[in-house]
This record gives sequence, C-alpha cells and structure tokens, in this order.
Amino acid sequence: MKSNKGFTLIELLIVVAIIGIIAAIAIPGLLRARQSGNEASGIGSMRAINSAQSTYAASCANGFYANDLLTLVTPPLAGGTPFIGADLNANGVVKSTYTITVGADQAAVNPPASCNGGALFTGYWAQADPQDPSMRFFGTNTSGTIFTAAAQLAMTDNAAPAGATPIQ
Repeated sequence: MKSNKGFTLIELLIVVAIIGIIAAIAIPGLLRARQSGNEASGIGSMRAINSAQSTYAASCANGFYANDLLTLVTPPLAGGTPFIGADLNANGVVKSTYTITVGADQAAVNPPASCNGGALFTGYWAQADPQDPSMRFFGTNTSGTIFTAAAQLAMTDNAAPAGATPIQ
C-alpha cells in the first residue's frame, strides 16, 4: 500500500517562492536600517569628539584643543580618565564603517603645558568618512556644529565647509 501523506513537489515550490518574495521585500528595508544605524554612529562619533574637545579645553588645555584622537584618549599625567572613549583611540580608526579623523589647522603660539603632554591648537576639526560612498559624510569643528554632505567635506577649524548642511 502506498501512503499519500506529505507535501507534493508543487506545494513545496510554492512555499519556497513565497519565502523568496518575502525576503526580496524585506532585504532593502534591512539594508536601509543598517545604513541609518551606521550614519547615526558617525554622527555620535562627531558629538563625542565635540564633547571631548570641550572638556579637554576647559579642564586640561587652558582653552586650547587637541589635534588628534590620540591626545584625547591620553589621560592626564596626574591621573584620571581619558577625554574620549577607547573606541576612538587614534586617527583613522574605523567605527561602524566610518573612518574617523581629527585635525587642527593652527598650533597655539607659546601655549601653556597641557595636563597630558599633548600639543595645543587654537581650534580643531573632525571628519567621519564612510567606506561606502553612497552614505553621507559628516564633519564638525570648533563651532560644535555637525555638518553633512554627499561628498567628502573639506573641514577647517572655524568655517562651515562648502556644500555642507548643518544637522545640529
């Protein structure tokens, strides 16, 4: 005797086709959500740098700023905590597909010593450049404003970059 229990080949193919259609609808949404999350991380890194630079200027550098992430992650020589988290520990660090860089245009003339031995500058700029060029680029500077653009930003210490839109 033959048993007629189970699914036919047609029924299984229909189920596989339905799963494929649902996946095709869901995948672009998931990719957009991932891109949004990475962009939020880039913005968050710019905010963290602004906060760290403000704290560094107020408590360690007599109103001046650091020119790289290594200076901000170095704690005061007398002891204490770094000015920025260990995830942003050096220029060129990649975080959530963004390459994070901090720089400065003009060194301070005859500045006082900083509390962690870092060089002091009159301003700073930071950039978050995505590894995927279809994502937005972010930057900030001494003004504390975060800028965005579709192409790489030419950041300076105090001026708004050309073609950029402030997001904060």
